[in-house]
Amino acid sequence: MELNNLQPGIGSRKASRRVGRGIGSGLGKTCGRGHKGQKSRAGGFHKVGFEGGQMPLQRRLPKRGFVSMTAGDTVEVLLSQLNRIPVDDIDLQALKMAGIVPSRARAAKIVLNGSIVRAIKLRGIHATKGARAAVEAAGGSFVE
Repeated sequence: MELNNLQPGIGSRKASRRVGRGIGSGLGKTCGRGHKGQKSRAGGFHKVGFEGGQMPLQRRLPKRGFVSMTAGDTVEVLLSQLNRIPVDDIDLQALKMAGIVPSRARAAKIVLNGSIVRAIKLRGIHATKGARAAVEAAGGSFVE
């Protein structure tokens, strides 16, 4: 390979549009810009999103950022926290009564952190693979 032999790959460089070369080219006279109007003039373009004076879309829509409105619906519960609950049949309501999950929570998921020392039955509560294995190893079960 030599520097004087370098050239772009075939098809990677598109030829520029040659305008104003007669009516046979299809781009003669008005050069593909049509007749009159702002877009036919030199320098006659507005910024991106300009809608002719109408309130543009990016200003019409409400600005609330990207904050998930459902972020706090599912709460993580540590496996070791289940030892603090006095009942053996645990559901979301029991977790709320024990103060482990907030009252606004709509679902709970058990994550493997710590250990469980007794057999418990979990109703309608999700769990990670490791947490599920730990609960079942202790003699517990899951009811969907």
